[in-house]
Amino acid sequence: MGLGGDPWRRGKSGIEVRARVVPRSSKDQVEGIDETPQGPALRVRVRAVPDKGQANRSVEKTVADWLGVPRTSVAITAGTTSRVKLVAIAGKPDFVEAVIRDRVAELKPS
Repeated sequence: MGLGGDPWRRGKSGIEVRARVVPRSSKDQVEGIDETPQGPALRVRVRAVPDKGQANRSVEKTVADWLGVPRTSVAITAGTTSRVKLVAIAGKPDFVEAVIRDRVAELKPS
């Protein structure tokens, strides 16, 4: 997706991140990076069940909280019924990418 195997790429108005969602988890958190058939993806655990968009809304909130951005700037743009989703984060691409890099660097190795 991105250079060097990053799970994100620059989009039209921000950054698009590939996320692998683990529903029905014990807590909501971004936990690491997983390899998927589509490429590297952020592992996002959410307590919500995958029913009527509950897990998707939880993913958007969890990613927004993790990055410290407004919830309204995060939206799932692809994969709404799949475990691997594309999540768009609106904002200045340079800034958003720098925040993501910093947060990923803080994650424990998988």
